[in-house]
Amino acid sequence: MTESFLQFVWKNKLFDTEKLCTAQGAKIEVIDTGEHNTHAGPDFINVKIKVDKTIWAGCAEIHVRASDWDKHNNSRDKAYNNVILHLVKDLDREILRENGEPIFASILVYDKRYLNAYLQLYHNQMWVPCQKEIKAISPFILRQWLGRILVERLEKKSEYIITSLKANKNNWEETFYQMMARNFGLHVNAQPFEMLAKSIPLNVLAKHKDNLMQIEALLFGQAGLLNENKEHDGYNIQLQKEYKFLRKKYHLSPMDKHLWKFLRLRPVNFPTIRLSQFACLINKSSALFSKLLECKQPEEVRQLLRVSTSEYWRNHYTFGKTTKVGARNLGSPTIDIIIINTIVPFLFIYGRQRNIESYVDKSLQLLESLKPENNVIIRNWAMAGITAENAFYSQALIQLKNEYCKFRKCLDCQVGNSMIMKAH
Repeated sequence: MTESFLQFVWKNKLFDTEKLCTAQGAKIEVIDTGEHNTHAGPDFINVKIKVDKTIWAGCAEIHVRASDWDKHNNSRDKAYNNVILHLVKDLDREILRENGEPIFASILVYDKRYLNAYLQLYHNQMWVPCQKEIKAISPFILRQWLGRILVERLEKKSEYIITSLKANKNNWEETFYQMMARNFGLHVNAQPFEMLAKSIPLNVLAKHKDNLMQIEALLFGQAGLLNENKEHDGYNIQLQKEYKFLRKKYHLSPMDKHLWKFLRLRPVNFPTIRLSQFACLINKSSALFSKLLECKQPEEVRQLLRVSTSEYWRNHYTFGKTTKVGARNLGSPTIDIIIINTIVPFLFIYGRQRNIESYVDKSLQLLESLKPENNVIIRNWAMAGITAENAFYSQALIQLKNEYCKFRKCLDCQVGNSMIMKAH
């Protein structure tokens, strides 16, 4: 038995209304169960009840035992002064307000089948608690819930963007440039890529946007990757000379090259290749975020990200060592990852903050246009009978697993709610 389960019973009106009464036996008529308060303070706000002939409006607090009121120090918190109803499983004592008046208290009586259904889910050791039953859930309920938690996922992803935006004094272009750099590093080199972007202001790169070699000199120089002595590598020497001049001109301080990770990466994902591709993106498009906002179709967004490397990197993976000549294009899977992790959250939060719903819609349409991710979570969902049609649903299913199923939060999940309420 947990408070969360009792809150679930109250919120979904699963209690026996005929047995809801005060300790003195007065009938409690529920006019409105109120709204679940997920912040500090009483569990439910805007509650309205009728006791005898008097209507009371205020808050409701829920505990397993009435004595938990004191254990949680509620009597010392002024936020609980407007509690009109105390709902419990065990009414082991009377609770008084600061002025000595008793608070209406009642035992929540419910069908035990609800509790049994919840406990069965909670203690299930399968990959997800509802693994055997989820296929029987109404597709409408499932789709509606996945759409809701997708928005939760985008809001969570947007938190880091908002923090960076504040640090950049609300400069969207600068923040977008930094977040794009972070995702060019993928997971392994995300942090050094972001550090690199923060070490070179976008307006510095913008001054050299028409000269790819100078952009590469700035990026590779700031990355600390030009410090190697490659006497026979003409391009390396050229970049070093250019960077020496630009570093002095812009008062730049390079990073430590040891921050970059090459180990266990495929050569096409080496930071050197990613840096050159990022340089080509800057060379190709100035004011990239503004261009993104102008895109009407998903394919236009993908076209913005279709970049390759400079000529040198078509037969190199590292400085001074030639390889077989080949295309070093930014691959479609990587483009999809960048769209999912950077562009979609940016459009979403930009639309939210500017109150322009079309950008929020565009972010969701972008996800719908992409193939679903192919990772262990999505594969396991498929084995459970839930197939992601596109990235919209795969992102939602990742959120469902990581934020709900992983922590057995079935009471907060519409799928779990549906199963528990069917127990009656």
